[in-house]
Amino acid sequence: MPFPPPDTLHPITLPDGSVHPGTVFLQAAIDHPNWTVGRYSYASAHQPPDNWARALAPYLFKGVPERLVMGSFCQIADGVQFITSSANHRMDGVSTFPFAVFDGLEGGIDYSRPSMPKGSKDTVIGHDVWFGTGATILPGAQIGNGVIVGAGAVVGGTVPDFAVVAGNPAQVVRMRFEADVIARINAAAWWDWPIETILANEAAIVGTDIDALERAAP
Repeated sequence: MPFPPPDTLHPITLPDGSVHPGTVFLQAAIDHPNWTVGRYSYASAHQPPDNWARALAPYLFKGVPERLVMGSFCQIADGVQFITSSANHRMDGVSTFPFAVFDGLEGGIDYSRPSMPKGSKDTVIGHDVWFGTGATILPGAQIGNGVIVGAGAVVGGTVPDFAVVAGNPAQVVRMRFEADVIARINAAAWWDWPIETILANEAAIVGTDIDALERAAP
C-alpha cells in the first residue's frame, strides 16, 4: 500500500479496508487562517471531533492576533489542547473579568485588553514533536524539534530541541541526545526530505546511527 499523501484526511487503513476515523493528517483536517501545519503532522482522538481545529485549540478564533505554527511529522495524542494567547484575561488590574466579551464592546472601548499585546505571542511547534495524551500547551510556548511531551504535561515557555518534558509545570526530564548529535540531526533535517527519500531511509531515521542518517541526506 503506498504511503498516503499529506492531504489525506484519514491516513490509516484498517485490516478490513475501512479507514480509522480517529486519526487525521492535520493539513487535510484543518482549514483555519490562524493555523500553519507542516506535512504529515497528525492528531488522534478516541471520539473524533467534528471540528479538529476547535478541539485542539479552542481559543484560537479566526482573526485573533496570534497564530499556531506547527512543523512536519508531529504526533498529537488524544486529549491534547493548545491554549493560545486569546484565552488570557487582563491580569494587571483589580479584576480579571472580561466585561467586553458580554456587552458587545459597548462604547467602542475594550478596557479588558490594554495589557494583552504582550501576551499575544504565537505558539510555535518544531518538527517531529510527540505530544502525549492529555498534554496542555500554554500560550506562547516555543517547542523545539524532536521534543517528547509527556502525558498530562502542562508546557509553557521555551523547550529546547530533543528534550523530554513532563509534569505540571513541565520540566526537562532529560535530553534525548548529546548537544553535538542534536546539531547533526537538525543539520540533516530529515523532515524536509522528499517523502520517497524518507521512506527509502526509514531505518536510519527511526534508528540511532547518525552517520547513516547523514549519508542518506539528499
